[in-house]
Amino acid sequence: MSISRIRKEVDAALRAFVDGQRPALLSISPDLAPMLAALDALLAGGKRLRPAFCYWGWQAAGGQEPREGIVTAAASLELLQASALVHDDVMDSSDTRRGQPSAHRRFESLAVQEGRPGAAAPFGEGAAILLGDLCLAWSSEMYEASDLDAARIADGRAVYNLMRTEVMSGQYLDLLEGVRGTGTVDAALRVVEFKSAKYTIERPLHLGSALAGGSPEVTGALRAYGRPLGIAFQLRDDVLGVFGDPAETGKPAGDDLREGKRTVLVAQTVARASAAQAEVIDRLLGDPGLDAAGVAELRGIIVDTGGLAACEAMIGRYAEEAAEALRTAPITGEARLALEDLAVAATTRQA
Repeated sequence: MSISRIRKEVDAALRAFVDGQRPALLSISPDLAPMLAALDALLAGGKRLRPAFCYWGWQAAGGQEPREGIVTAAASLELLQASALVHDDVMDSSDTRRGQPSAHRRFESLAVQEGRPGAAAPFGEGAAILLGDLCLAWSSEMYEASDLDAARIADGRAVYNLMRTEVMSGQYLDLLEGVRGTGTVDAALRVVEFKSAKYTIERPLHLGSALAGGSPEVTGALRAYGRPLGIAFQLRDDVLGVFGDPAETGKPAGDDLREGKRTVLVAQTVARASAAQAEVIDRLLGDPGLDAAGVAELRGIIVDTGGLAACEAMIGRYAEEAAEALRTAPITGEARLALEDLAVAATTRQA
């Protein structure tokens, strides 16, 4: 079973679920159509990494045919991700997501069309928050509706609940770090672990193993592989947020710099900056009006201080730690090969 095949099956499961919800939502009011349109647009993109790791965690732990139940359960993670992305874009005031207007910007346009431009911002944010809440509720509903053994669904539910708690805690820590401005690598890594690393890779693998009734040995090995790989994945995301090609990432160049994100990349740069460089960072980082020249200046500092090189070295170390854990894991066959491929995709991607 190829990775691309799993993605297609996840896409099909998502479409079927949302299409099944559509009549009930529209029966409440046809005015809810824009909310569904915003969700459809968001779900049309994405790498489907979380469902992929969930599926291959299930396979690695001895999951057996038929696969429909695990595909549905894994696909529900995309609704959880949609909720996180919509809320994250509101908190970051992001204009785009996956190359399209972010959800709150879509809803702002609706307010303008209704002749209420003064209400656009609060309406856009409020509607987006509600869409995110709806996706969060639907993620649970889709998971619970998966055609798996009831005992296995119950085992997985504990992991699912922990996953949601961790990602929301990590998001709060990210906001808090923005206020405190601690700027240390350790503080940034704490955010990385709970906002992204566990949520993106470790817990989906853990969930898949739980849904297959995996042994403690297999589950432990998957988690030993998933945690460092999740950190490497997010560090790559930090680099792309500054140096990525907008045509690939779907976000404007240097958007993380405008948002003032206190990433590991920034922390590594600050730790190495001269007094003059630190003054430039303090002045430009987090400026929502930062232009191309300002982005270029900050990029130059990140490179010149060795911040970028340090972050790339960390990616390499965490990726190797994950590879070593996988080499010694009691996993064979197709699952091992898929997890090797996913590790490469997660750490060398361009978007």
